[in-house]
This record gives sequence, C-alpha cells and structure tokens, in this order.
Amino acid sequence: MLDKLGRAFAPKPSSGPHKSRECLPLILIIRNMLKSALTYREVISILMQRHVLVDGKMSFPSLRQTRTTGCFRLYPIKDEDAKFMLCKVRPIQFGQKGIPYMNTYDDRTIRYPDPLIKANDTITIDLETNKIMDFIKFDVGNVIMVTGGRNTGRVGVIKNREKHKSSFETIHVLLGGFCYV
Repeated sequence: MLDKLGRAFAPKPSSGPHKSRECLPLILIIRNMLKSALTYREVISILMQRHVLVDGKMSFPSLRQTRTTGCFRLYPIKDEDAKFMLCKVRPIQFGQKGIPYMNTYDDRTIRYPDPLIKANDTITIDLETNKIMDFIKFDVGNVIMVTGGRNTGRVGVIKNREKHKSSFETIHVLLGGFCYV
C-alpha cells in the first residue's frame, strides 16, 4: 500500500484516542486507497475544505467509484448505517458523588449508563445525540471481531471463557474468515 512512499516517508498518524500502531492516517486512505488526490498537499486541501467528516461530524459528500487492493478494504455503507457507531466498553467507574460513568475504546465518556452494561460489552451509539441505543453482551455464542494479536481482523464466535484466579481471562473463539475494515 505504501510502495515507494513507504518506510521513512510514510505519513505519521496524528495523535488521538487510538494507538499509533493500530491506526491508519487519512492521507493514506484518501491518496493511496481512494485515489481522490495525487499528492500530500492535495489531501491537506481536501481536509481543510472539510469534505471529509469523521463520526458524523464529517463525511464524504460524494466520491467516484475506486479500486481497492491490499490488506485494507473500504466498504461503502448506507446512510442509515452512518448514523450509529459500535463501541467497546472499558470498565465502568464511579465519579464524584457516586455517579457511574463509562469510557469506550475511543475515549467517549457516557454518564449514567444502563446497569446491565459491563466491561467488554459493545454498545451502539447514536452519533447525532451521543446516546446509547442498544448493547450487546460479551457472552458465549456471540459474534466477535478480534482487535489485537496475530488474528487481528478475524471474525468468530465465542465458544468458551476461562476466568483464572489471576487478573487475566482466556477466550476461546471459533474463527471464521477475515473482516477487512
């Protein structure tokens, strides 16, 4: 994906809630995958004109059909699917005066969550109101996508959860195919 522009000349991702090793800069998406710009300067021009929106705050108004090759693939989504987002829940904590709040993997903070929501569950957030629409429990039989390790990107079904006396937990997953995001 980087070809001759790779290694030392690859664009560095800007800081945000995700780790640098796990994110993909918008410059690579717009220039190399979508082929909407030829140079870094053109990509910056597109971004400064606010044609690209992220998490409902920005969007592509219209893009021509593009080819996709390589490990990462972009999938077009429908307008109704762009109105919500799935987020993984970190452990729920209590703030001042005992008010419960939860953080998600992308550093969203939501106060007064549903008491049934626990750590590692997945919530559906409405991007317009920033409210929880629904949640999916992290239980045996549910479909998951692996987000770390050598099986990153694979989709499977949870078969068994082993809770050890120490601080870690082993999840056995029946893996299917790859899901390219």
